[in-house]
Amino acid sequence: MSDTIFIKGVSIHARHGYLDYEAEVGQRFVIDLELTADIAEASISDRLADTVSYANVVAVATAAFKDANYKLLERAAGAVASAVLTAFPKISTVRVTVHKPHAPIAAIFDDVGVVLTRHRAP
Repeated sequence: MSDTIFIKGVSIHARHGYLDYEAEVGQRFVIDLELTADIAEASISDRLADTVSYANVVAVATAAFKDANYKLLERAAGAVASAVLTAFPKISTVRVTVHKPHAPIAAIFDDVGVVLTRHRAP
């Protein structure tokens, strides 16, 4: 059985980017998480211990995202995915979307970012 927990729109100020000024000044990023886990027991028991704490996931994801200054969104998203899978054994798959709404692109755009999915090794 696989169920999904989602957390959308976590806004974080960080210093990621390929250009020097991005690492110096930083900017706002938005992270969405989709977590696959067996939470059937929690749907019956109503106990936090039988699921994954959303607050703890956000804390781990935020720390992983801000721990270093990455040049690429792909690397920042990978750090988040790795940290979440390491910290929460109940999570079998994590999908991380990182939006960079103020990317230095000479165009008018609605959104830019990366989406990656990582699975727990068997």
